[in-house]
Amino acid sequence: MIPRYTRPEMGQIWSEEHKIELWLRVEIAVAEAWAEAGVVPSEALERIRGARCDLARMREIEAEVDHDVIAFIRATVESIGEEAGRFFHLGLTSSDVIDTALALQLVEASDLLLADLETLLDVVGEQAVRHRRTVMIGRTHGVHAEPITLGFKLAGWYAELQRQHERLQHAREDVRVGKISGAVGTHAHVPPQIEEAVLTRLGLRVDPVSTQVVGRDRHAAFVATLAGIGATIDRFATEIRHLQRTEVRELEEPFDPQNMGSSAMPHKRNPHESERLSGLARLLRSYVSAALENVVLWHERDISHSSVERVILPDACIVLDFMLNSMTHLVRDWVVYPERMRRNLDLTHGAIFSQRAMLALVQAGMERQRAYRLVQRLARRAWEEEVHLRTLLERDDEVRQVLSPEQVEAIFDLEPYLRYVDEAFRRVGLPIDEPAGATVA
Repeated sequence: MIPRYTRPEMGQIWSEEHKIELWLRVEIAVAEAWAEAGVVPSEALERIRGARCDLARMREIEAEVDHDVIAFIRATVESIGEEAGRFFHLGLTSSDVIDTALALQLVEASDLLLADLETLLDVVGEQAVRHRRTVMIGRTHGVHAEPITLGFKLAGWYAELQRQHERLQHAREDVRVGKISGAVGTHAHVPPQIEEAVLTRLGLRVDPVSTQVVGRDRHAAFVATLAGIGATIDRFATEIRHLQRTEVRELEEPFDPQNMGSSAMPHKRNPHESERLSGLARLLRSYVSAALENVVLWHERDISHSSVERVILPDACIVLDFMLNSMTHLVRDWVVYPERMRRNLDLTHGAIFSQRAMLALVQAGMERQRAYRLVQRLARRAWEEEVHLRTLLERDDEVRQVLSPEQVEAIFDLEPYLRYVDEAFRRVGLPIDEPAGATVA
């Protein structure tokens, strides 16, 4: 991934230096397990524990042999000597080291992403509580539907992030699997007891039946989970982009006074951060196809997956880490315009209360289809003629026959739309105490 979207901690996890550190950690754990079995002498084990791999030397050897694991082994053995080197990489095939170390990387990356998600959850939850009763219009098909609150909308975001957090925990567990089972997974040269001892040391689970590699269905599911989280971020970003449109302007991305939104138009304050997140989500989704293709390997393995994984696994983790942190900043510091939300509620001149008007007529004894058509006609007039629906209802002879002026007035009360917002908050575990500074309907 390009440096623009790489945050230091995640970048370090996927650095070449760290990968080699993990390869060496796997090799040392293998030597320790063999030593416990009485195969590796204590003197050789101590040499292996102190082993180092000079990355420059490894690259020099790789240029000669065109095989990174062989280059790693040779460069490392040079640091411990041939006598101890006889016991280095004992009974292993390259994928024993590569796949087991990759599992360690994926666990580290997952832990960082889980922490990112938890931070975003906290920020979204705080904003949901702050705006629990900040009334705005709910939209379906992009068209005004009925009133909701910004807090209610954000409680939905919060619930979705909770689900994604749970999915990532499952994906982390699914890839927390290594293998020390040899060339085609049969343990012909390294018994299952050694594998179990090594993976216990490393904090990994044993792949119950591996080939030469850990099955790539695990990695495909992991990438799909990351892409799913990216799709959630894309959904949030798209909502922000819509709400920042000039015609809506109910909330806005944070915009530092020193920022410049356009090279040509000084007035522009564009939702560029949200647009960037939508673009990166597309990139994440594209990795899912490649990860699924990697599941299909010839026989006990080929390396058609290897080149793909060198790109998509680091990039998927790096991109999502960037996206989660960017969204956290965006939600924490955005600007909300409650007054504009209230003004937008009136754009249809009361037509958004049409369902309450229809139900009031039905409850007063009018046949439902007749009530629907009556209110539909009046709501259209309210919108097109810019006359409030309340006025049209009060003037209509059919309505006056069944509804009193007080009953018509009650139709336009906002409180019924807010009645069960607190229940939604309780369901997702958000507090419902009214915070200071909240905008109350």
